[in-house]
Amino acid sequence: MPMALTHRLLDWYAGHARALPWRRAPGEPLPTDADWPYRVWLSEIMLQQTTVEAVRPYFAAFTQRWPSVATLAAAEDAEVMHAWAGLGYYARARNLLACARTVATDHGGQFPATEAALRTLPGIGAYSAAAIAAFAFGQRAIVIDGNVERVITRLADIHTPLPAARLEIAATLETLTPDGLAAADFAQALMDLARSICTPRAPKCLVCPLRPECSATDPETLPVKPAKRARPVRHGTVWWLEAAGDVLTITRPPSGLLGGMAALPSSDWLESPVEATPPVRGNWRSFGRVFHGFTHFELQLDVAALFLPERPEVAGEWAGEWRPRASLASGLPTAFAKAVTRVLANTPDTTEPA
Repeated sequence: MPMALTHRLLDWYAGHARALPWRRAPGEPLPTDADWPYRVWLSEIMLQQTTVEAVRPYFAAFTQRWPSVATLAAAEDAEVMHAWAGLGYYARARNLLACARTVATDHGGQFPATEAALRTLPGIGAYSAAAIAAFAFGQRAIVIDGNVERVITRLADIHTPLPAARLEIAATLETLTPDGLAAADFAQALMDLARSICTPRAPKCLVCPLRPECSATDPETLPVKPAKRARPVRHGTVWWLEAAGDVLTITRPPSGLLGGMAALPSSDWLESPVEATPPVRGNWRSFGRVFHGFTHFELQLDVAALFLPERPEVAGEWAGEWRPRASLASGLPTAFAKAVTRVLANTPDTTEPA
């Protein structure tokens, strides 16, 4: 019965697989392109906690600019961090560079093909190692992401809350996953099924190829997730300092949240609001507050702006030298892009100094 289910899902996948630039077609052999593992790895790192739709343009831009792991390894940190802006979870971008450089220097520019070896590389955890081993090298691997969790907990009617349920999910997948290259098709079939049929809400059970074996009586209640904890709130101030049409930006410290990213100057982000000292003295104008959610906390940023006729002596870079003010938001992390949007919506392109 398990293999009959597996073959039925693979048959469904053959006719419904999404065409993605980092995915081979179902049933096709692995590409012979030497950079194929690089593209699979790049896509998997980009897709962590990010949607396929959001990743597509970034993947295209990265592979055009850095078509191999060697070219990425040789890139400047600031260039990669700037190209990553908007994808979020910026520690991934730092790990991306660290991994590329490790592969280039310690592995002769070739990704290792086994899960165990992949796990030794920066930024590659259990899921990514299994996915890369399967998708890039045709290894049999048990690939479990959030989509797979949803399908399997419903299929096997697993009511153990996550993350403890992953042991049961893995055991179920062990009986269903085929050998060799078909393992990759099977994992990606589960992901596509989760996206189009076994959706979080209103799953289309009547057209699901796994319906005969599915044990879920109330699929929308699965998987069972642990109760969410209220995220703490942090407070800070972000400053828009504009002089003669140029806007001051900084590069955040290399470690820590949003490390190495271009940003607007800001205060520390603290548990309680405090009056922060701006980069320069002046008649700062309030532009309200923006909100942004990080994984572990909610951020509330007060936005203040100062417009001057000439550049003051202050640490940082003037964005006019590399990006016009009207397009500044696209080069900054989302929290700061929201502040940029707030200021631009309330000021003309040319603002008289206060």
